[in-house]
Amino acid sequence: MVDNPHSESADSILSAHQTVEDGLTASEARTRLAEHGANEVVQVSERTPLDILVAQFDSVLIWVLVAAAVLSLWAGHTIDAVLIVVIVVANGIFGFAQDYRAERSLDALRELTAPTATVRRDGTTVDVDATELVPGDVLELESGNVVPADARLLEETDLEVDEAALTGESVPVSKSPDPVDPDAPLAEHSSMVYKGTNVTRGRGVAVVSATGMDTEVGAIARELGATEETQTPLQQELDRLGRRLGVGVFLLAALIVPLLVLRETPPIQAGLTAVSLAVAAVPEGLPAVVTLTLALGVRTMAGENALVRRLPAVEALGAVDVICTDKTGTLTEGRMTVSRAWVNDAVIDPDEPEDGSANERFELLLRAGALCNDATRDEGDPTERALVDAAEDHGIDVEALRERRPRTDEIPFSSETKWMGTVHEDTAYVKGAPEVVLANSSRVLSADGTTDLSPDAADRIRHQVRTFADDALRVLAIAYADDPDDIESDLVFVGLVGMIDPPRTEVADAVAATDRAGIDLKMVTGDNVRTAAAIASSLGIGEAVMEGGELEGMDDDTLRRRVETVDVFARTSPEHKVRILRALKENGHVVAMTGDGVNDAPALKNADVGVAMGNRGTDVAKHASDVVLLDDNYATIERAIERGRAIFDNVWKFVAYLLSANVAEVVIVFLASLSGYLVLPAVQLLWINLLTDGLPALALGADPQSGDVMERPPRDPDRGIVDARMLALVGGAGAVSTVVMLGLMFYTLGGSTAVTPYAMTMVFTGFVALEFEKLYVIRWLRETPTLSNGWLAFAVGGSLVLQLAVLYTPLNQYFGTVPLGLADWLVIATALAVALPGYLGVVTVIKRYLPLAAAAGGLSE
Repeated sequence: MVDNPHSESADSILSAHQTVEDGLTASEARTRLAEHGANEVVQVSERTPLDILVAQFDSVLIWVLVAAAVLSLWAGHTIDAVLIVVIVVANGIFGFAQDYRAERSLDALRELTAPTATVRRDGTTVDVDATELVPGDVLELESGNVVPADARLLEETDLEVDEAALTGESVPVSKSPDPVDPDAPLAEHSSMVYKGTNVTRGRGVAVVSATGMDTEVGAIARELGATEETQTPLQQELDRLGRRLGVGVFLLAALIVPLLVLRETPPIQAGLTAVSLAVAAVPEGLPAVVTLTLALGVRTMAGENALVRRLPAVEALGAVDVICTDKTGTLTEGRMTVSRAWVNDAVIDPDEPEDGSANERFELLLRAGALCNDATRDEGDPTERALVDAAEDHGIDVEALRERRPRTDEIPFSSETKWMGTVHEDTAYVKGAPEVVLANSSRVLSADGTTDLSPDAADRIRHQVRTFADDALRVLAIAYADDPDDIESDLVFVGLVGMIDPPRTEVADAVAATDRAGIDLKMVTGDNVRTAAAIASSLGIGEAVMEGGELEGMDDDTLRRRVETVDVFARTSPEHKVRILRALKENGHVVAMTGDGVNDAPALKNADVGVAMGNRGTDVAKHASDVVLLDDNYATIERAIERGRAIFDNVWKFVAYLLSANVAEVVIVFLASLSGYLVLPAVQLLWINLLTDGLPALALGADPQSGDVMERPPRDPDRGIVDARMLALVGGAGAVSTVVMLGLMFYTLGGSTAVTPYAMTMVFTGFVALEFEKLYVIRWLRETPTLSNGWLAFAVGGSLVLQLAVLYTPLNQYFGTVPLGLADWLVIATALAVALPGYLGVVTVIKRYLPLAAAAGGLSE
């Protein structure tokens, strides 16, 4: 293989691959196929469905739950064990369904190849299966082909290739057999064609330089296969929480069992107390509630044109503080548009054309551009389609115009001449590179009619070309000849058109909104510096630019420093994009990457949140992403981040709610056991966790968002969900619950030396009611209006009905409860009345001394 085939001469490439322009022999091709393997993208590391399923249970919190189930089963509490196992299995199945769908990015890459290829074998041209191509094969390419392998051009005729999906170039690029600089970026390898790109014009002959996994697409596949799945901040925090809970449960059991045995508690009673503490310490409903809440967020976001492919990405969106976005089709419309025009000494905005002579000349410019043109509004070269669109937008019926002025002859565009000409009876029209058209012009059309093209007029035209080019416009010149025989020497110069892939109209506002939310936006594109900088400047992204070539020679430490200040990365390769992302992540950022091309796939998969475009996006990009924008609208990213932040607020509320309940349960059981009472057996604790932490906690997912959710800075990615506010709430509210419930226990025991079913029922029911009261107080802490969530009221009401069922139906035999009378309910109401000022006091202190803006931190690892 040749390291830099783009910089070598065609003859040297043929020699290096031991082939000739007539191609290989069939026998040599078979030999090379055995040596190099099939020309296909293979999956580097494939996860089987079983691997995906097993991964769902690779969580410390899950294993703590499993341990609690085993302890419950050992102690004879089969119902407890079954309920825990059902929760664990259901959560695993749901996660499996989500992850299995995400395992298709490499499948999409394999589908990028053409089914057949036209090659020269044994001196003749034949069609072969594209997987049978080998280095040294000589390809024949024509318009409409998908390039089947990486190949070095030997010859071409007007060859243009659409490489947007691979390089990010917004328009097809012209190809030439001439070698290019060895250090030229991928987008400037004009002597090469690459696997999976599309021939849009002309013909070419090329020698295959790389096949299969050695191609550029293969390198992307290798990058995707080597990419490890990243965890979102919430996943990381739940794992930390699980580890801490696991250690806590072990220490509690190790402490309480010998302590109780020393106090002459029967060993079985001590074991049951340990099981109760384990169940009390573990928030069994947390994985299921997190999953279902994120699923509700997914459903809401789908209605807002953001399709979430991986549930944890919903929460991760709320923590994003850097967005790395592609340009073409993401910030821009993904189509060329005539942005400005020039007719002798008059610059014209196509959206606001001038009156009088300048406008008449502008219409002539549009008619000439539409006639000297092979495209329609729906098909053809992007620059030619832009000219047709401009003519149609200004009231010119292009189809009718072409019928009135039929083409009688033509001179096709070529990379050598750099112009195209068409003849329409007695007039010829030309469009092409400004310097070429200007050199062939002897006159210029002005307000006074046709005048000689003086040196001064030519200089003004050249100045205008430079001005348009400085604004990143692609410039074409248009002229005509009264006599078609004079098409190469006596043209009348009509004017210039400047074209660009324009920014989407809604993007500027979205950029401003994400900036207010404390999110840094960086453009990472394969396009050239001038175009990238112009688009970035017009959108308010920033002006600091770095080229891929500069990045190439930069070590990782330097890149980590520079990446913080650079706004635009231009001429980047897929490897560059991944390095940029990793540098940002190593600096502690939570990064979202947007894109639509094959070249974006590795970065999309490496990002904390990969966001693909649904309409223009390739299947490779979609399958490598976490979120797909169904409308390709950058503003949808802003709404998705807003939704992610709101969902995190709701997750915070129910995690705080669950943990404060579990802390109170553990302390109550622990202190009561030291007094000789097993006041809340495992089945009752599990019921409390499932009843109060189930439907009500899930209903918190429907809480409305706070009005300032996009005015806050992003969450500190180094801190967890268990922040200072949550610790204060869990400790303070847990203490209030413990004091009130222990008081209720001793009151209902009435001096008894053993726990009675009545006392157990009062504490059990009182704790359930207390949790519902605390739930509304926690919502107040996060500035959520009390009566703003009808689903929550329904969930609390339903849970209370279920609690009544375990008191007044035969279910009470399974829970060890007895029916309560009216007087008992008055006692419970008194306990609630006593607890409420305590809860409100805790919340008031937190709001005063731990304001939300200052509480972005939490527990680091």
